[in-house]
Amino acid sequence: MCIRDSINAEYGGFNPFTMVLQTRVTEMLGIKHPIIQGGMHYVGYAELAAAVSNAGGLGMITALTQPSAEDLRKEIRKCKGMLNPGIQVGVNLTLLPALSPPDYPSYARVVVEEGIKIVETAGASPEEMIKALKSQGIIIIHKCVAIRHALSAIRYGADIISMDGFECGGHPGNDDVGNMVLLPRAAKTLGVPFLASGGIADGKQLAAALALGCDGINMGTRFMATVEAPIHDGIKKALVDTDERGTMHVMRSVNNTERVFRNPCAIEVAETEAEFPGEFDKIGHLVKGLKYRESFQHTGNTQDSVWSCGQSIGLIDDVPTCQVLIDTVVAEAESIITNRLAGIVSKL
Repeated sequence: MCIRDSINAEYGGFNPFTMVLQTRVTEMLGIKHPIIQGGMHYVGYAELAAAVSNAGGLGMITALTQPSAEDLRKEIRKCKGMLNPGIQVGVNLTLLPALSPPDYPSYARVVVEEGIKIVETAGASPEEMIKALKSQGIIIIHKCVAIRHALSAIRYGADIISMDGFECGGHPGNDDVGNMVLLPRAAKTLGVPFLASGGIADGKQLAAALALGCDGINMGTRFMATVEAPIHDGIKKALVDTDERGTMHVMRSVNNTERVFRNPCAIEVAETEAEFPGEFDKIGHLVKGLKYRESFQHTGNTQDSVWSCGQSIGLIDDVPTCQVLIDTVVAEAESIITNRLAGIVSKL
């Protein structure tokens, strides 16, 4: 059964492919669908970013996955060569706490020199980066996990906020607030367009996000399980086979909480933290990024490294192309909005 037939069968005879969801985000970014592929370490390469953008969303190249600013320049140029005419991509710049921080000014300079017009920022103390990029006419999407952080980013000049709920893969912060509360709070408070991020994987959630006041969605983990995602098939299989209970938190005791895939390595980290809370040197060897880069790019071993994914793994049951995934998500959302929800409303 094709996408159209399966959605029609579930939601009625309405043809979802005759409509487009238009929001402040689609208008501001110049994209067809209100779907963003968020930055992901060792995943956000040219192949995935181009596939998402060509499918009508907005793909993101992850800057810090590249070893240097000049490597980022090469990746951007590679991606441009894969884009359809008139299509653009963004770049994710995540500001990480580190004893020896990356050369952020050089990465930012390359973004400007290569003509990137949209940047997703994330992480601590984004003021300097946001202001520097805004001065070059770049649209800023700032990803954060708390309303207070979003308000700060807006003061610095962020154009769009990506609100990252507790369900997200990676770093959810320490407030533990899920999207069913976080998103309505954002709608009441922010005053700028915002995206639902964290645990998002299907059209039901896109429709729900729009109802909660969002202007679109940001998906990370769901895009890992696509044909074009440049990671090992073993990782993709694990995302399909695992349910919503298959994640856990680590590194909370060192104030760097991360939601990761539940496996023996992650469990060892949690047990070590319980015994030695706050002592990063006891777990550092287990959580090194190079370990999960090896899993993602070479071995496909899901058990011997600590790697990020969100609770959306409970909603992943296939590995489609980005085009099929985006078409399916949008079609499902449109059908729900125009058919199921419209049918619920009745006049007295």
